[in-house]
Amino acid sequence: MKNINIPVGTSSFAEIRQKGYYYIDKTGLIEELMRTPGTKVTLITRPRRFGKTLGMSMMAEFFDIRKSSHLLFEGLSVSKNKELCKTWMNQYPTVFVSFRNVDGLDFEQAYEMLKETFSDVFMQHIYLLKSDIVHDFDKNVIARIAERTASMGEIQNALLIFTRVMSAHYGKPVILLIDEYDVPLAKASAKGYYKEMLSTIRGVMSVLKDNPALNFAIVTGCLQIVKESIFTGTNNFVSDTISDSRLDEYFGFTQADVDKILLDTELTDHTDEIKDWYDGYRFGERDVYCPWDVMNHVKNLLLNPATPPASYWEHTSHNDIIYQFISTTDADVNDKFETLLAGGYIIEPIEPNLTYDVLHSSERNIWTLLYFTGYLTRMRPEDIPETLDESCFALTIPNTEIKRLFRKSVSEWYLAKTEASDRSELFDALWKGDAGRLQEYINDTLFDTISFYDYHENFYHAFLAGQLSRKGYVVKSNRENGLGRSDITVKDRKMRRAVIIETKSANSESELDSLCDEALAQITKNQYNAEIEKSGYRQVFCIGIAFYKKQCHVKITA
Repeated sequence: MKNINIPVGTSSFAEIRQKGYYYIDKTGLIEELMRTPGTKVTLITRPRRFGKTLGMSMMAEFFDIRKSSHLLFEGLSVSKNKELCKTWMNQYPTVFVSFRNVDGLDFEQAYEMLKETFSDVFMQHIYLLKSDIVHDFDKNVIARIAERTASMGEIQNALLIFTRVMSAHYGKPVILLIDEYDVPLAKASAKGYYKEMLSTIRGVMSVLKDNPALNFAIVTGCLQIVKESIFTGTNNFVSDTISDSRLDEYFGFTQADVDKILLDTELTDHTDEIKDWYDGYRFGERDVYCPWDVMNHVKNLLLNPATPPASYWEHTSHNDIIYQFISTTDADVNDKFETLLAGGYIIEPIEPNLTYDVLHSSERNIWTLLYFTGYLTRMRPEDIPETLDESCFALTIPNTEIKRLFRKSVSEWYLAKTEASDRSELFDALWKGDAGRLQEYINDTLFDTISFYDYHENFYHAFLAGQLSRKGYVVKSNRENGLGRSDITVKDRKMRRAVIIETKSANSESELDSLCDEALAQITKNQYNAEIEKSGYRQVFCIGIAFYKKQCHVKITA
């Protein structure tokens, strides 16, 4: 197996190239963007971990007038375009700022992180304080921002001031690269200080409006925030989302990219598993893989070829969006979610422009958010039988990794919900041997539960065990009992009473009654109840429960 250094955990283009790390050539992004140099602001939105920051770092190295980047780009696609490199490579003052670390429990903490972000950027250009062209007033402001003592107004105008100063110093308009512009808004929305952060970021983004010192700006994020909310007055504004085709191959790995990686690393035997786990995203007219997943898995395979696929993307950020989604009590949403978990698709209208404060205000916004953040993807038109309205997409879960993430989230949510519930009605029916009430309770709970459509005995077994656990009783599953293993036993040691539950899964509703009888006969045959009675329990209920999809039938004998 080849000795190839796979970079994981770095988004620095210079570091990757200088240290000889493996790199999939995405420099064609520069050529594509330079086809329309008159576009003042380009907003590129992609899900997290799809190469946005690495792409911005690559562009910063290419354009920055302070650097000599020919060696970094040697042998890469863009280097073959001699005229482009002559015109643009290291020819313009360039500011690269990322907001990905702007976070806090409250606005004050997040604002301090924003100040620190600007301080770090300004410190990289502290030489401007010695410039003969820069006015002393601007030097004082730059110094305060670098020292983190600037006023809020100065912070909001930091980029506007900085582009003006850099343009004056170099005698050329500035190229501005803003990465993860919406992270502060996403964090603020989740933690309750959205209005304050929106006002601040709106001020910061005023750098994009009628700024003569600006050559052009590239902005990246996860969502396209409605223009009137944050980019008010910005002219010549072009966006490229996962629904657009222009830049579809530059964020994420194409099939050709993955084929090359696996060939170079001699891991072609893992082609199918990597496709199943990490492919399936539809950006524009291309199917793409999540690069973070692919590179992590390839790195681990190089260390140990027996490494199974894992959910690398899941661990890069909180998945609060899923928990908020599955907490929705709307039955229609739950039904659609079950369709997705079964491998199907749903047809939903997508709202291209959102604001973070209304993300969860409607079902339409929920599906839009799941789509733009990478939890769902758009199906090819040729793979669906119906013709869709222009505003509607056929949405599906992209791959095994995301499906397992959804299932894990559903299980965790359901466990937390169950533990917090009263369930007194369940246990009252259980200890009184009331089959009718127990059946009604289970049917109602099943109806409200998001299932995986794998209606087998193990699903119902886990469902019942979860309902019966953590209420002070001894609950055992598949434990030796009598002449076999009973499905579930519940013991109340204080009252010396117990229940034995045997579950069956039916293929049709008509089988429910007979399968209940079969379950009870199995308890008697294997002497599950006799064994428990011998250990001193005075009352033992034998319960047979047969399930068919989201309904059950219950029979009890004492």
